[in-house]
Amino acid sequence: MRDAVIVDAVRTPVGKGKPGGALSGIHPVDLSAHVLRALAERNALDPATVDDVIWGCVSQVGEQAGGVGRYAVLAAGWPEHVPGLTIDRQCGSSQQAVHQAAAGVIAGQYDIAVAGGVESMSRVPMGSTRAGGQCGEPYGPLVAERYDNYRFNQGIGAEMIAEEFGLTREELDQHALDSHERAARAIDEGRFKGQITPVTVTDAEGGTRVFDTDEGVRRGGTLEAMAGLKTPFKENGVISAGNASQISDGSAALLITTSEVAERNGWTPIARFHTGVVTGVDPITMLKGPIPATAKVLTRSGLALGDIGAFEINEAFASVSLGWQRQTGADYERLNPNGGAMALGHPLGGSGARLMTTLVHHMKDNGIRYGLQSMCEGGGMANATILELL
Repeated sequence: MRDAVIVDAVRTPVGKGKPGGALSGIHPVDLSAHVLRALAERNALDPATVDDVIWGCVSQVGEQAGGVGRYAVLAAGWPEHVPGLTIDRQCGSSQQAVHQAAAGVIAGQYDIAVAGGVESMSRVPMGSTRAGGQCGEPYGPLVAERYDNYRFNQGIGAEMIAEEFGLTREELDQHALDSHERAARAIDEGRFKGQITPVTVTDAEGGTRVFDTDEGVRRGGTLEAMAGLKTPFKENGVISAGNASQISDGSAALLITTSEVAERNGWTPIARFHTGVVTGVDPITMLKGPIPATAKVLTRSGLALGDIGAFEINEAFASVSLGWQRQTGADYERLNPNGGAMALGHPLGGSGARLMTTLVHHMKDNGIRYGLQSMCEGGGMANATILELL
C-alpha cells in the first residue's frame, strides 16, 4: 500500500496584515511563488516532476482571484505543464490542501505533490469576497430559515464558547500572553530558522532589507494592559484584540510524496501522514470543531490523547484553543509550544500549512513521534491531522 510522507515544509515569516506590514508590498501570487521556489531549492526538486500544486486561499478576489495556486506555479517559473488548484475550506484551506495532496499520493494519482497556501490580508482585506453585498449575500434563504435568520459571527461564537466552558477574561488574556512568550522564546532560541525562508522586502524609502522574523510577536505584555482592551463582540465580554488571532500576511508549502519516490530522489522524509479527518459542527458557535475533530482523528488512528507529543490548535481566539484544552484534557505545555496565531499571526488560507510546517519541524527537532493539528473553520467545520515522525 502506498503511503504519503512529508519531505520538507517551509514558510515565510508572518507579516502584519496592514499597510506598512513587512509583506504588504508583495503580491500574494509572488509570495506563494517564493515558498515554491524555496521548497524546490532546499530539496533539489525538479519542478517538472510535480504532479500538482494544491493551494489554500480564503479571500479569492482581486489579487487572490482566478486560481492563485496556478498563478503561483507560473510566477515561480515552474514548467507550464505543472497544474495548480486553489481550494477554500475557510481558515483550514491549506490544511485541507495537505489532506488532498496526501490522499492523491496514496491513491496513486500523484507521485509528487506540493500543498500549501497564502493570504495577504493587507492587500485583500478579510470580507472582500462579499463585495459589500453587490452580488448578494452568502448562506441563502434556506440556511437563513434553518437558523432563524441568525447572522453567523465568529467573534460572537468565540464569546459563546468562553461562556460555555466558563473561561474568564483573565484566563484568556493569560493564554494570549503565554502564546507571545512561547513565540518569543522560539525566536530567541532559533527554533524557526530551519522552517523560514527569508523574504527581501522594500521599505517606503525604496531601500531593501531581509525580513526573516515573525512580525506580530509582542514582548513584555501584562494582564493589566490586556484588561484595558475593548471587547467589541459583546458588552463586558471576554474576547478582545489581545486574545484573538492577528490579521496577517504569509505563505507556506509542504513537499509530499511516497516513501518509495522519496528514496528514489535521495530525500529523507521528516514525517508520515498518519491520519486525517474533517467534521462539521453548529455554524452558530462555529469554532468548536477542533474538539470533535480531535476525537474523530484519534478514534480513526487508534491512538490515545496521551500518545500525542505536540498539538497545534489554531488560536483563532483564545477561547477556541483554551476551550479545546479544557475539554480534551490535553497537556497545556504540549499545546502550541512555539506560540500560536495570537502571537505569530493568522494569514487565513496560509495558516493550515504554517501550523503544519511549525509542527513537523518541532517534531523533528525534539524527537516527538506523534503530532496532532486541528483548526476551526468558518461555517462550522474543522480538519484534524496526525503526523508520525520517521
